[in-house]
Amino acid sequence: MSEELTYGVGEGPASNVSVSLHAGNIAAVRARVGKRGFSAYVDAAVQRQIERDNLAELTAAYEAEHGPLSRAEVDAARALLRGDEATTSENAA
Repeated sequence: MSEELTYGVGEGPASNVSVSLHAGNIAAVRARVGKRGFSAYVDAAVQRQIERDNLAELTAAYEAEHGPLSRAEVDAARALLRGDEATTSENAA
């Protein structure tokens, strides 16, 4: 368990683990990436889910302290995530 705490998300050496997946998900991944790309695809999906969970936790903590995010704040955050700096600059003005 201590090894998990040593590395950040997406860091550290690869390790073999056993997971159970629905047959349809396995087939869909293999159709996209083939047999050799399966682990990398699943690892990237896990990393994205962890990032989404972290974002949801941060959003909930912010809203608990400051109230719901406004539409303008949500739009500005989405623009930042897309890398659309012009839109975020316009919203700030």
